[in-house]
Amino acid sequence: MPNVLANTENNVLTITINRPDKLNALNQATLKELEDIVEQAQNDDATKVIIITGSGDKAFVAGADISELATTDAMTGMKFARYGQQVFNRIENCGKPVIAAVNGFALGGGCELAMACHLRIASDNAKFGQPEIKLGVIPGFGGTQRLTRLVGKGKSMEMNLLGDMVSADKAEQIGLANWVVPQGELLPTVNKVAEQLANSAPIALSMTIDAINKGLECALPDALDYEVKAFGICCASEDKNEGTSAFLEKRAAQFTGK
Repeated sequence: MPNVLANTENNVLTITINRPDKLNALNQATLKELEDIVEQAQNDDATKVIIITGSGDKAFVAGADISELATTDAMTGMKFARYGQQVFNRIENCGKPVIAAVNGFALGGGCELAMACHLRIASDNAKFGQPEIKLGVIPGFGGTQRLTRLVGKGKSMEMNLLGDMVSADKAEQIGLANWVVPQGELLPTVNKVAEQLANSAPIALSMTIDAINKGLECALPDALDYEVKAFGICCASEDKNEGTSAFLEKRAAQFTGK
């Protein structure tokens, strides 16, 4: 049985981390399977949106596989962290909207995986946290950086230094989760959002993601200049012509990604 399952329906790829006996913990083999699936989706024009979730109803991803982490030294630890960051960077910059359907514990690497996604929709039983400090290490897959960008320095310091979990409602309050729904409504809600995104203009979606991600890495004037260029790319697309025509003609737009 693979560690990561993939299912495509109506242009939406659902990726399920499938290690329920380990609360879907991430080891190197799981990261490799995840990377391969995301890379394939990235190059597949038929895939418009990606959903990432965990198997079962207890955990999204409960963290890194501690038995594997226990055997690392400085060099192997750095290699593992760099690879995890590589996989999560691919998710964040794949050019297609990625939704984390957080169906339980999102701790350590699981919280970091959720933060690499563009939207985080959580069930009301979900818990978020960066508990690595309790193992004598720090987050290695981007937890000190993405968490700070999402919730601010003070709250990031609190979560990373204390290692305590926060509830789904608290995660929504601080901006870590986009919104929270009852457990039984999680996948229907995520699928509805995915359908809306799948019907949107692919080029505009990609340019939006790119502009936000790159803008965070540079000064405001450079970020605004990048936005101008991305806007120009969109204006040259057939999708822009279709979108404006559909608006003026009072009909639903049919975007093609061209």
